[in-house]
Amino acid sequence: MTPTTTADADTGATASWEELVTSALLGTDRRTGAGSPAELLDAAAMQTLRRRAGLLPAPAPALPESAPRDPRPPLPEAARRRLVHLLAGRAAPAGSGGRRGTAPDLTELLPQWLAAANAKGFRAPADALPALLDAARARTDLRPQAVAFAGPRGLWLARLNPEWKFALRGGASGSALPDPDDAEATRLLWSEGLFAERVALLTAVRTQDPDAALALLSSTWTTERAEDRLMFLDSLRAGLSGADEPFLEAALADRSRNVRATAAELLSALPGSALAARMADRATSCVSLDRTGAKAPTVAVEAPHACDAGMERDGVVPVPPAGRGERSWWLGQLVEATPLATWTARLGGRTAAEVVALPVADGWGEELHAAWCRAAVLQRNPEWSLALLGAPSAPPAAGPGTASLAERARLLSTLPAEGRAGWVAAFIAAHGLADAFQLLGVCEVPWTEPLGRSVVDALDIARDAGSYPWSFSGVMGLAERCLDPGEAGRLESLTAVPDEAENASPGAGSYWAEAFQRLVATLQLRARMEEELSG
Repeated sequence: MTPTTTADADTGATASWEELVTSALLGTDRRTGAGSPAELLDAAAMQTLRRRAGLLPAPAPALPESAPRDPRPPLPEAARRRLVHLLAGRAAPAGSGGRRGTAPDLTELLPQWLAAANAKGFRAPADALPALLDAARARTDLRPQAVAFAGPRGLWLARLNPEWKFALRGGASGSALPDPDDAEATRLLWSEGLFAERVALLTAVRTQDPDAALALLSSTWTTERAEDRLMFLDSLRAGLSGADEPFLEAALADRSRNVRATAAELLSALPGSALAARMADRATSCVSLDRTGAKAPTVAVEAPHACDAGMERDGVVPVPPAGRGERSWWLGQLVEATPLATWTARLGGRTAAEVVALPVADGWGEELHAAWCRAAVLQRNPEWSLALLGAPSAPPAAGPGTASLAERARLLSTLPAEGRAGWVAAFIAAHGLADAFQLLGVCEVPWTEPLGRSVVDALDIARDAGSYPWSFSGVMGLAERCLDPGEAGRLESLTAVPDEAENASPGAGSYWAEAFQRLVATLQLRARMEEELSG
């Protein structure tokens, strides 16, 4: 760089940094008094030195508050090491030709490990919190369990890193909420807290004292935003009872259409509500038992001819979606909101199974049965769900209620866990695994012994048929996570490469052996994880 003259130094000292930048942008030949390019650079260097030399240290920021105490017990040492291994793990690397290999997929086991650790009430190791929060940031399915396991220290840490702010939106998990019995602290947080904190508070109070939660919500209901009213109203699903009816009836007149629809849905889930009675009156005027003629009794349907203001107030949506007729659309909503016990009296004192078996005139059967399916799910009625599911051995397309696998899964969710597993086990025994994936997804984990045996037997049959296992990869993945780990020993015989059948796909046997080896290895690892958490 050219040595700076005294005059240059004086110029650099008098020219401000902004003036120097302007000269550089415009060019020294277009800027009066800017000098040569070398002089401009010398002046900029001097100004840089002066700015740095004159820089005053900024006031030190306040130290963060100390991390709160987490009273939960620490993990056993073996479980702590396992957590570090799971957080550092990745999906099992694919082998040649896209094969998954025989190693367990650690990413699929982390959610199960977190659920088990939370169930046992352990606290997360402090040094694992950053990796835990990073994992939850990358995978939304981990967040509820991860934030709960992180506890109050995890939330404290999340406040210091914007990338972990999702944990602060979770609200309920691990945050420090006041004791619901502390009326003043509860009122203060409800009045001044963040939205997520208020949702968490309402949920916590609702769990302990539903009436107190309703009173808390009522105290500010008229001042809440529509989107907030909708979320708060949705929290009333837990512990829903007749005591909520007056509040929900008032919400039917809310300014927000979504709030009105949710209020109507909640009232429909209360068979003794006034709304349910009004809907039953409308529905029974449309559906009756026709005993005329020599033929067997038939269900006759006369769908509504109009959607009046009263129906709209009670949650009936007047405009159908594209492709649906108005009358069938209105009928379905009326029947869905009608207490199912109504049909026993209306249709000759028959049981749910007998009602579902009745023929329906004029092609209305599919619409009527679909509405009964939605009602059974909404009202959590296992008797009607079983009747609409029909016998598991019956062909799915010939079921009495619905052929939709998604609808069947929702019906199954209303059954007790053992009955749900038994129905799905019988379905798989009769029809195989082709249509079983969604149904297996609603079964309690770990699977019962009959359900697990039914799945393994069906996989064994598919292997013997000589096809590749890829079309069953979803079920195999579920089996890795849901089979009882105690089944690993019984599966050892399936890990050997079978003799290749004459009509089998080339190499299919080795693919199946690899898949069963991975299944056994995963079950064995799950068993060790459980032992480690048990200390």
